[in-house]
Amino acid sequence: MHTNKLIRQLIKKYGTSNPFKIAKAMGITIVYEDLGSSWGYFSNLYRTFIIHINKNLSYEKQMLTCAHELGHVIQHPEHNMAFLKANTFFSTDKYEMEANLFAVELLFSDNDNPITYEEAVNTYGVPEQFLKNFLP
Repeated sequence: MHTNKLIRQLIKKYGTSNPFKIAKAMGITIVYEDLGSSWGYFSNLYRTFIIHINKNLSYEKQMLTCAHELGHVIQHPEHNMAFLKANTFFSTDKYEMEANLFAVELLFSDNDNPITYEEAVNTYGVPEQFLKNFLP
């Protein structure tokens, strides 16, 4: 399914574009822990999804991380990215790009509180190359 359509359906179903609220409504557990230089990852234990977020990040970067990991849960629930990166030669680039696109589209979909280019880059830590498709 196209990411834009998926985002609209999620927002309509859950009444929000906030990734924390969507994850909670979907029954996804969010755990905050010290992850060193990693921003986050998701795990799936007996069909229970857990999003792990680095507790040392700013709230905005935690939100971006949650949106990114939510993208993985929704689009690639059967893939364990951390395992694939660490233990195989499987390229996860496509899945990471899709999760990044999902996160940016979800965060930019809030028409009540639009995010500016500067906020996206400086506050949320969104890489500039992802924003070229969203802003003039």
